[in-house]
Amino acid sequence: MRVGFIGLGNMGAAMAANLIKAGHELTVFNRTPAKAQALVIQGARLATNVVDACRGEAVLTMLSDDSALEAVVFADNGIAQAQPLSAIHISCSTISIALADKLTMAHHDRGQRFVSAPVFGRPEAAAARKLFLAVAGPADAIDACTPLFDAVGQRTFRFGERPSSANLVKISGNFLIASVLESLGEAMALVGKGSLDQQQFLDFLTSTLFTAPLYKTYGGLIIEKKFEPAGFAAPLGLKDVGLSLSAGEMLRVPLPLASLLRDRLLALLARGGESLDWSAISKLAAEDSGQSD
Repeated sequence: MRVGFIGLGNMGAAMAANLIKAGHELTVFNRTPAKAQALVIQGARLATNVVDACRGEAVLTMLSDDSALEAVVFADNGIAQAQPLSAIHISCSTISIALADKLTMAHHDRGQRFVSAPVFGRPEAAAARKLFLAVAGPADAIDACTPLFDAVGQRTFRFGERPSSANLVKISGNFLIASVLESLGEAMALVGKGSLDQQQFLDFLTSTLFTAPLYKTYGGLIIEKKFEPAGFAAPLGLKDVGLSLSAGEMLRVPLPLASLLRDRLLALLARGGESLDWSAISKLAAEDSGQSD
């Protein structure tokens, strides 16, 4: 397929590279052009503006938040104006339900199609084509884009024809991940204060009751205090927990744990954790227990 890709951060660059490897004709755009050079060497075409990235059958966006995506879509010569009729905008970003619904209507009104396809996985999973995709949107658009999803992920899950349904899945999933980070941090602080070997404790957990890769990956980061470079930076974690609280308010679902997580992430940022991985909230539990680095 002829596709564009906008947003070449850690995740976007890895996904774009896999699209090239799968044989798709890729045009890439990033506000900082230097981030695209490695992809150009691999065979991508460099777009000088958003319009240039929107000339194909589909354009994928992987941007940090609602405001960044809105700016790219609704600005003069943005995606909404630039895409031809029946072209598909695939948003892989973690965005609000409200924005997903707004994008759905805006693209529909212009005769375009919109698909939400947020991804689960860290940058190393993206590089290895091991992402999981939660996808929702018009069935014909999803069918057309299946080769793109297969190129970047190991499995795609469909959640109906309303794009924002996939965003609710992503928001809820990230809320659960943040909850695991907090509970793992507290548990590690507890066994550490009790003079137990944290690695032995983690090996026990991940070999018995908690075998999900999430526990092994993040448990290792917490024990090793490997919070830089960030696979998923703490400010993005705060943003995503905020999205879960906004969704809860909209749907009238109290999320008391999400409120606690918001405050924990705020505390991490207040202590200078802007550049740290969001798993660094585990530092707070250790510090609260009187354990230092």
